Amino acid sequence: MTSALPHLPALDWQLPYASRRTPLLAANAVATSHALAAQAGVAMLRAGGNAVDAAIATAITLTVVEPCSNGAGSDLFAIVWDGHELVGLNASGRAPAAWSPAHFAARGAIGPRGWSAVTIPGAVSGWVALSRRFGKLPFADLFEPAIGYARDGFLVTPTVAKYWQRAETLMPPDQGFAEAFLPRGRAPRAGERFANPALADSLEKIAATEGDAFYRGELAQAIVRHAHAHGEVHSLADFANHTADWVTPLAQDYRGYTVHQIPPNGQGVAALAALGMLQHFDLAALDADSVASQHLQIEAMKLAFADAYRHVGDPATMAFEPARLLEPAYLASRARLIDPARAQDFGPGDIPRGGTVYMAAGDAQGMLVSLIQSNYMGFGSGVVVPGTGLSLQNRGAGFTLEHGHPNEVGGGKRPFHTIIPGFLTRGGSPVAAFGVMGGPIQPPAHVQTLSRLIDHGMNPQAILDAPRWKIDGESIDLEQSAAPALREGLAALGHRIEDSVDSYMDFGAGQFVVRCEGGYACGSDPRRDGQAAGF
Repeated sequence: MTSALPHLPALDWQLPYASRRTPLLAANAVATSHALAAQAGVAMLRAGGNAVDAAIATAITLTVVEPCSNGAGSDLFAIVWDGHELVGLNASGRAPAAWSPAHFAARGAIGPRGWSAVTIPGAVSGWVALSRRFGKLPFADLFEPAIGYARDGFLVTPTVAKYWQRAETLMPPDQGFAEAFLPRGRAPRAGERFANPALADSLEKIAATEGDAFYRGELAQAIVRHAHAHGEVHSLADFANHTADWVTPLAQDYRGYTVHQIPPNGQGVAALAALGMLQHFDLAALDADSVASQHLQIEAMKLAFADAYRHVGDPATMAFEPARLLEPAYLASRARLIDPARAQDFGPGDIPRGGTVYMAAGDAQGMLVSLIQSNYMGFGSGVVVPGTGLSLQNRGAGFTLEHGHPNEVGGGKRPFHTIIPGFLTRGGSPVAAFGVMGGPIQPPAHVQTLSRLIDHGMNPQAILDAPRWKIDGESIDLEQSAAPALREGLAALGHRIEDSVDSYMDFGAGQFVVRCEGGYACGSDPRRDGQAAGF
């Protein structure tokens, strides 16, 4: 059975993959990785708020109910269709001014845990910026569900419990994690109640001051004191000087649609580059799960990653404008390197000179939001500031110490980021807000899911139910649910297939909110405890 949606070919409503879910169709919708957070967003819509209000409330609630993936000490990116135009927000943090290659020389590495991996968190500034520009409800109202769950507690869901338990032995023992997140000396089990009253207090302060307490007030002071107690150089000025920046999303045409991503310091340009290469192959003529289709996508993604890992960093230190990675002639030349009959290893090209949560929300007035925030590696740095419940990201681990690299660590620089919100338009009109959390799997997952949507007309839930692959260095990892024939066929083409242990990312977790007649068709990834909710 099929049904036509505006801007898209008829969608197939069959669910061919193992799934516990069916698509949601509603005039107002929120999709994310935790049901309580999705419902917090829906509550804002019912209270007269818009999709931005819903997205912010969802994001704030996720810091409480899914702490194994994000926190108030996260970073954030968003893309918003406000009913008239598309805008992007980069609310990722920068390195402390005193960070330099020399600062890390004796250590030989940055992080990945502890204070030496913490850049200035940007998520709070992102909530504030989004609310001030687009929100309808009072900023403090958006915190009410999260504060309630933090103060009174919530029942831990099975998937969150699993990732929480994995963090027990990974986090540093002396920087606040155990005291805040290991009650009874261990992670909470599924079904147990967990409360974080210190975090509730902090969220109340952030809400009452529109973030000022976090960047200039008592929370900033507590964070900096904790950093200094552990020998780090973060300063009050680093927090006071932080800004979230409005940006113009990058765009790439694909089969008559336009895919949008936040420009670097994020890796969204890699997804766009891969799609630009795949335009030179007729994927629609191939079965979505065939060896031939998956091989072409893997090879394009390998080429795109080779460029992203070599050239992407803070735009201020990149050697060229990020859009040059998407020049049609360049992508055509990269596509010609793909051999349909064999797997290859690729290096970066000669550029022409000239631990995460994701949510999508749409409202009945047509506003559509794609938002992602993350502590990076699960609980991030493992730093939890005493008395605040604030867990901090470890995004500093995204820097390199390679001299001269655009992503070389430096004071005031933003590191290379893995988290990327996606957005799809056609003819200047919004089609979908989408994203797949999960570290380096995000660009490949964007490519895989968009091909299923655009080339094969799958509905949002089937898109997310389908098995995925990810690239791990020179090998690929296939999800266990992938057909044996696909595994065998890719191996026959020369792909080295190895199962990789990934404590937090696995094969990612996605959400899709797609415009349809009278509302939205939505899907939520079965790999997490989330849902698509609406009315």
